[in-house]
Amino acid sequence: MKAVILDAASLGPDIDLAPIRQHLDILDVHDQSTRDQAAERLAGAEVAIVNKVVLDAQTLDALPALRLICVLATGTNNIDMAAAKRLGIAVKNVTAYGTASVAQHTLMLMLALATRLPLYQRDVAEGRWNQSPFFCLMGHTTLQLEGKRLVIVGQGELGSKVARLAQAFGMHVDFAARPGNEAHDSRPGLRDLAPEADVISLHCPLTEATRHLVDDALLASLKPDALLVNCARGGIIDEQAALEALRQGRLGGLGVDVLPEEPPRDGHPLLDALGEPLNLIVTPHNAWITPEARQRIVALTADNLRGWQAG
Repeated sequence: MKAVILDAASLGPDIDLAPIRQHLDILDVHDQSTRDQAAERLAGAEVAIVNKVVLDAQTLDALPALRLICVLATGTNNIDMAAAKRLGIAVKNVTAYGTASVAQHTLMLMLALATRLPLYQRDVAEGRWNQSPFFCLMGHTTLQLEGKRLVIVGQGELGSKVARLAQAFGMHVDFAARPGNEAHDSRPGLRDLAPEADVISLHCPLTEATRHLVDDALLASLKPDALLVNCARGGIIDEQAALEALRQGRLGGLGVDVLPEEPPRDGHPLLDALGEPLNLIVTPHNAWITPEARQRIVALTADNLRGWQAG
């Protein structure tokens, strides 16, 4: 059986592909591939292994030997699922590989924002500590997490893990109703919970119901020192509105690991604002990248291969 990995570089150079190789006769590995290169490189292969390379209907129609697509991620939006179904090509993704990694990153953002780390690091770099009349700086009011209220959108495995870590800091945790389903959900909606929230953390998919879920109206209802963290998908926050709230002192801190377009080839207002004295952190969609999480993707993909072969 022959398989081709189209974008192995997305896993990093330190990841061992042996668990996948042991289920195959031939494994061709390409670090990166374009959409146009996909058909040529997958010719004759029964299995395509792909992270973000687009496999559209035209490409799939040109691959009569292809029987399985293994996606090295949870999202399958780069695969034409209707075409795959029409052609009898199975599609297997991986889930819950980065729970510990993303939850850790979420708490890192929360803690850094609570301690006003971006602001104090800027002060130290600019020499303000050197000039202080006493031993410390305290120009930015910090937030003690113990006893504070965390509102989480998304009560899946990841949101639940973040809740447990936050509770270890003594926080009170509320889960918001699923956006768009508030009328049939026993949990309060985000708009009801927002005024009492000290921290909001997003762990939900980007859908029509969640696009700009955190908009200017919701931001206006928050406490002025509330923190907002997004390790889910860009666009769930109205980033421009959140940036203006931060600049105007209506938001205590903003930390995001995601932007609407990735990589942000044409820039983004949040990236431009990193030079301003704001309690703002932007990380490059790397909450998931611990070696353990990336190696877990390989293990789960090997499981998908084995299960498909057995079936």
